[in-house]
Amino acid sequence: MTSRKNVLALVVLGVIVLGATFISLSSFDATPEQPLAMANPAPIADNSARFYGLTIDGFDIETGTVKRNEFLSDILQRYNIDLPSISVIAEKSKSVFDVRKIAAGHDYTVFKDQSGKAHYFVYQPNPIDYVVYDLRDGISVYKEQKPVDTKLETVAGVIQSSLYETLEANGASPDLAVQLAEIYGWAVNFYRINKGDWFKLVYERNYVDGQPVGPGRIESAVFGHNGKEYQAYYFEGADDERGAYYDENGKSLRRTFLKAPLKYSRISSRYTMRRFHPVQRRWKAHLGTDFAAPHGTPIVATAAGVVEASAYGSGNGNYVKIKHDNVYTTQYLHMSKRAVKRGQRVSQGQVIGYVGSTGLATGPHVCYRFWKHGKQVDALAQVFPPSEPINDKYRVAFSRTLNAQQQVLASVGFEKQSNLEVYSTLAFQIDQLFDPVEQDSSILGGFSAQVL
Repeated sequence: MTSRKNVLALVVLGVIVLGATFISLSSFDATPEQPLAMANPAPIADNSARFYGLTIDGFDIETGTVKRNEFLSDILQRYNIDLPSISVIAEKSKSVFDVRKIAAGHDYTVFKDQSGKAHYFVYQPNPIDYVVYDLRDGISVYKEQKPVDTKLETVAGVIQSSLYETLEANGASPDLAVQLAEIYGWAVNFYRINKGDWFKLVYERNYVDGQPVGPGRIESAVFGHNGKEYQAYYFEGADDERGAYYDENGKSLRRTFLKAPLKYSRISSRYTMRRFHPVQRRWKAHLGTDFAAPHGTPIVATAAGVVEASAYGSGNGNYVKIKHDNVYTTQYLHMSKRAVKRGQRVSQGQVIGYVGSTGLATGPHVCYRFWKHGKQVDALAQVFPPSEPINDKYRVAFSRTLNAQQQVLASVGFEKQSNLEVYSTLAFQIDQLFDPVEQDSSILGGFSAQVL
């Protein structure tokens, strides 16, 4: 009896299994109305070669360099693009890139078909950015960037002639000199750098297609000047807060006032109670500091404030005067052009005008005047307190950054560069080469960047 029950149970189980199998197979039975579909179809691989993100299959690629007095229309007409189409291209490009800024010496690439007609035109305004002109039906213009590889690098050197030349001699970009001037602009007088001053830097260097395209941000630095070390460490707090440079004690390197109203300049005449005026040809007090720079160099406000005057005077030429608070006022003379109006509020570092030689001036420069409690004083002799120190809530994070960067800087040594010895010490003899009288503009232009 038991044996019969077992057999019956096996038969029933077999029927159930066969039925389930039949139903399951029926559910995958494809018909024209319900085609067979895969849950996760495999993507089709695109193995086409690309250039500037564009497929090059079917195109002849031609590269070139914009020549002097050559415009977009000159280039595109060579590739069978008519003038009406070029006019549409220029109009559509306005919101992306002004075609009038296509400049000589910059590279371009053309994707053309067998007939020689261009389908794409790519222009590179700099090593990183490029502008794509899709010249097919429904012309479009867009901007992209090449992949940038950023690496941390170090450099160190002893200044023999100028900071600019020393950086270049040690294999670093001379552009780092500008960053250093901005970082230490409140602490180090870069118009009086001495032979024997030294530096160590940890900085970002950007590469495109394996080639360096200039430095990124300086992460940390030590600058030795007049026997004193000045440390600087870049630190960012919260994501929405702007980073800044601090010394080893967490004090901000930023001060209330910048040392100078120009980034690229040299001092051609200092504050003095007795100077022979080059135009009036007589001895008189010079209650300002003259910074010589090429015509058109941007002039910036040395501190935040409100524009008290923006006008023209027969002696001062175009000038701007800024009231910073109840104690300090500054004035900027001989501008070629003013960029702010009376009553306007300005921030530290904001461009307020451009270097010129208007009024009583023999060469392009800005005369920078400084008032304290209503009395004109020597701007370079003033000592200002630092800005707010690092917030206490970031102290631990800053300490970690500080320790890591100090270890890297400690490992950086000074490499002797034999070619440094042949550099001229011109930058350190400015006082001897240039007397207090303002020089001819051609001389100023030649030596305006020598200090850096």
